[in-house]
Amino acid sequence: MTEIKLVRIYDHEQPEGYRILVDRLWPRGMSKVKADLDEWAKEIGPSTELRKWFNHDDAKFVSFKEKYLTELEQNPAVPQFLALVKMQLSKTDVLFLYGAKNKEHNQAVVLKEYVLQSL
Repeated sequence: MTEIKLVRIYDHEQPEGYRILVDRLWPRGMSKVKADLDEWAKEIGPSTELRKWFNHDDAKFVSFKEKYLTELEQNPAVPQFLALVKMQLSKTDVLFLYGAKNKEHNQAVVLKEYVLQSL
C-alpha cells in the first residue's frame, strides 16, 4: 500500500516515490539536479509572514499548526495539490520534502495530516 512519507531534503538516504518539495523557499545549498524533484508545490507552503513568525520555535508549534491549517483552508491551490497527491498515491509513495532541521515540528508534518484527512 502506498503512503505519504516526510523526508528532509538534505538526508542522504532518500526513499523511492513521487517527490514534492512543500517549502515555499528553495532549500539553501541544494541544486535542482540533486533535489531530483517531480514537483515543487511552493504555493502550498506557509505564507512568508507565518513562516517568519514561527521561526522553527517548538514552543509556537501548536499555534503555528492552527494558523497554517487556516491558510490551507483558504488556499486556492489546495484542491489541485490534493488531486495530484491522490493521483500519485494510486501508483507510488508520495514524498513531502522539506528543509527544516526539526523533523517533528515543521509544516510538512501539518500538511501530511491535513492531506490524509482531506483524501
